[in-house]
Amino acid sequence: MTSLYQRAQQIDSLAQSSLLPQSSTDLSQALSHALENSAANGLPPITISPLQGQYLAIQAQLIGAKNVLEVGTLGGYSTLWFLCAGGVRVTSLEIDPHHRDVALQNLEHAGYEDGKDFEVILAPALDSLPRLLAEQQDGKRAKFDLVFIDANWDEQFDYFQHAVQLARPNGCIYVDNVVRAILEDPESEKYEAGQKESLPIKVGKDGRVKATMVSVVSSHKGRAGETFDGFLLAVVKG
Repeated sequence: MTSLYQRAQQIDSLAQSSLLPQSSTDLSQALSHALENSAANGLPPITISPLQGQYLAIQAQLIGAKNVLEVGTLGGYSTLWFLCAGGVRVTSLEIDPHHRDVALQNLEHAGYEDGKDFEVILAPALDSLPRLLAEQQDGKRAKFDLVFIDANWDEQFDYFQHAVQLARPNGCIYVDNVVRAILEDPESEKYEAGQKESLPIKVGKDGRVKATMVSVVSSHKGRAGETFDGFLLAVVKG
């Protein structure tokens, strides 16, 4: 008998084949190259799923995003999804120089121009985020329409707090891996006992935003524990 886990994977695979760009399109080829080149260069296989990428592109289009901030570049896979929305410039923060270099290869291979279409800032995100805010306060940088957080799970809430300041009123903040960050925490039992606050609880106490959490299932990860996850989506109150 097919398990619920197997059925969920089958449904996700069917959705990918039905909803994502066909393999003959420039976008599909650019995304495939990014994944292959990232793997060839030893980057960990921890990118967002293709359907999540499509979601991000749609979300950017829905809000008319022009300026997007990414916390965590890896190989530039999610960056490509944002750029395909059209008229978007991405500022991406990355701590690892090798990841940055591979991302530049992937983005330039897809025809995007460093400095014009995107910039990758090499530094710890918690160092870069205050500098971005200072640039905004000096009138040197516009507010971000959408902030995508996909980096160190232990620092998710720190990134989120900066994101609220950096995003425009009614701007979106997307935090990935919210469910796995709880389930895979060595002290996960403390969340259930009320001894430790998860990201959704912390965000729920922040009066500057309205937020929800969406559970997701995907077939692009190998282990069963990686299949089930969820993201937090918040809007900054106007």
